[in-house]
Amino acid sequence: MKLTEQEWQQRLSDEEYRVCRKKGTERPFSGELLDVNDKGIYLCKCCGAELFSSNAKFDAGCGWPSFFAEHGENVDYHQDHSHGMTRTEITCKQCGSHLGHVFPDGPQPTGQRYCVNSVSLSFQPEDK
Repeated sequence: MKLTEQEWQQRLSDEEYRVCRKKGTERPFSGELLDVNDKGIYLCKCCGAELFSSNAKFDAGCGWPSFFAEHGENVDYHQDHSHGMTRTEITCKQCGSHLGHVFPDGPQPTGQRYCVNSVSLSFQPEDK
């Protein structure tokens, strides 16, 4: 999905644009999806790609929605050397939107913690 920066600004709220397109971070414990525990799929806010399943969500206590695995293959990984540290940034493979970072301190079976900005996601409840 290729849009100009002006088109992204028109499509997204100011906070969504700051986080998703400018690689910002929302305040911890402020995201609407942090405490959602319903069954379903977490989608990219910008393009709707399926990113994470509720089956992989866990409470990491870090203030952002956390998952121990991605859903499908719609997450890209990039080295991030900002803020004087080395981390692995995660972005949406379909549209390039910034999602957050992945750390090697999550639960089994993967040992990964995908720490995701709530504002970069939308939630699609499972059909009952």
